[in-house]
Amino acid sequence: MGVTRLKRKDRKNKTTSRLEVQFLKNATNLEFGSRSAESAKSQVSLNNAVLAQLEAGK
Repeated sequence: MGVTRLKRKDRKNKTTSRLEVQFLKNATNLEFGSRSAESAKSQVSLNNAVLAQLEAGK
């Protein structure tokens, strides 16, 4: 049986669902514990530090 191409609607749904799963994985809350601690070098931690400095500077 030959390889079938997805129609445009199906390709869009596939991409959208993949992006939604990725978004939900990124949006999960971190739980307390050493394994889930945010790394000090992560972009989220760096952004929070910059925001804290801006808030303190007001």
